[in-house]
Amino acid sequence: MNPTVRRLALATLLVVGLPAMAQSQQRVDPQHLFDYWILLNHSVDIDIPNSASGVTKPGCAAVSYMIGSDGVPRELKVEKVVPKGDFGQIALSAVSNFRYGPSLSNKNHDPVATYYVVPFNAPSDPAGQQQVMAPCRLAGYAG
Repeated sequence: MNPTVRRLALATLLVVGLPAMAQSQQRVDPQHLFDYWILLNHSVDIDIPNSASGVTKPGCAAVSYMIGSDGVPRELKVEKVVPKGDFGQIALSAVSNFRYGPSLSNKNHDPVATYYVVPFNAPSDPAGQQQVMAPCRLAGYAG
């Protein structure tokens, strides 16, 4: 085979294969994230708009993201907000400031996709918090 044709064929295979590799990234539910990554910071700065709407009632926002090999969230996206309002932007601000360290079983610092549900104005008891956060759970993340 001609070397130029061989290089072109290899380049075509790489270009066609890259989207498939990106889509095969492991999706991990938040309850099992500690098997891969451990949240290092337990408080973060957030930006709250001066004229935030709908933030006085209990609610939640789900933000999906990928944890890169350096432990920094990437590709953040607000997936769900209940009830409608500015919870999404506030949650996005919080999650963008998360920093992770690899767990002992993630020695290669493998990136994973996950999500985080941020509760707003939730009761202090765990059952009440779960009730407020339940509408924002996302499907399609393995345990």
